[in-house]
Parts: sequence; C-alpha cells; structure tokens
Amino acid sequence: MKIALIGYGKMGKMIEQIALERGHEIVSIIDIDNQQDFESPSFASADVAIEFTAPQAAYGNYLKAWAKGVKVVSGSTGWMKEHGEDVRRACTGGQTLFWASNFSIGVAIFSAVNRYLAKIMNEFPQYDVELEETHHVHKLDHPSGTAITLAEEIVERIDRKESWAEETTDPKLLRVDHIRRGEVAGIHSVRYDSEADLITISHDAHSRKGFALGAVLAAEYTQQHEGLLTISDMFKF
Repeated sequence: MKIALIGYGKMGKMIEQIALERGHEIVSIIDIDNQQDFESPSFASADVAIEFTAPQAAYGNYLKAWAKGVKVVSGSTGWMKEHGEDVRRACTGGQTLFWASNFSIGVAIFSAVNRYLAKIMNEFPQYDVELEETHHVHKLDHPSGTAITLAEEIVERIDRKESWAEETTDPKLLRVDHIRRGEVAGIHSVRYDSEADLITISHDAHSRKGFALGAVLAAEYTQQHEGLLTISDMFKF
C-alpha cells in the first residue's frame, strides 16, 4: 500500500517505521514547511494518508487530501465541534475518513469494557463515577480526545449523568480531570465510588508504539472501505 504522512512529529516518525516494517511504501511526507506537496503527484498517488497534526489544521488537511482522491486516517482531535457535521456530509457524499481519538488496540478493548461496565452501573445509583486522564506536558488540549470519547460512552449509558464537564461538583455531570506530567504516553482511569467500595478500570500506555501500530492497521482497513469509519468498525467490538 502507498501511504502519505501528514504530520511528521514523534508519532509520524513512528508510523513511518511501522508502515515500512509491514511492507508498505511511504510516497509523501507533508509537514508544516512543505504544504505545497499536497499538490504533488507523489501525494496524489497515495492509497491512504495518515494524519496526526493540530486541531486547527486537521479539517483543512482532510479537504486537501480528498481533493486529490486520497482517503484519510486521522488521529487529530479538537476539530469535531466545529467541523463534525461538515465531515459527516463529505463522507456521505463519497469521501473517506477513518477517525479515532486513540488508535491503540488496548484502548479499543478498554473502551468496550467501559461501555459494558457503564451499562451495568446504570442499575446501581449508589456509585458515583468520574474519569481522569494523564498525559505528557507537551499535550496542550484537555481533556484528551480519548477521555472525551470514554466520557460520552458513559453519559450515553448512565441515566443519572446528563453530560460531562471538567472541575465540576454537579452530581448530574460526569467529572473529567486532566493531569500533565513528564513524558507520560497516556493513562485513562474510570472510577465508580460508593460508601462500600471502589471499582476502577484503567489503561496505561507504555509508549506511543501501540497508537502508531493501530494507525497503520486502520490504514490497511481504510484502503478496502469507504465512508466515515471508526475503531468499532475495524474491531467489531
């Protein structure tokens, strides 16, 4: 498969390494200093572009890739509030985007457990629930896209929670906290606390390698599929 990379930071470089190990070809690498390469024949030759950039750049990158007939796999977060409906319309109209807040296989499994546990805990109102995420100090947005996804999964299944919020004491809202320290790849924990006991589920990423592998697996899946795709489509959880 021919892959283009949009964004060439730590994640982009790791994706490149894994893609090459799996026998794929990197035909174009686009970063902030060579945006003109979106117009190059090499970029247009890609089967899939893998995009990890900033929230303010992501949607524009999708448009540039789609204009060249290139499907997109993206792990960028923070764009959905402003452009979510635009992307849904584009994918209904023939474009392809595989988007995930987190491409880790472990997080996909953790998310499935989170949904199942929330469904159970809806029947036990004595337990309050809260969520905490920890990432490296270079991560500026908060809460993480993964935390937002996990929070929305909980709110959808627990009737006593109307929405989620940071730094809240409102019992009708799911509290989501964030911590930034060191070079932490990512820790997400969901806690159900009662007077009697505490139930906790947690995912702790050892490195970014799991995210990068998941992104390449998503690209392999996307080559054969169309529309707006998610981790749930790929893993069938």
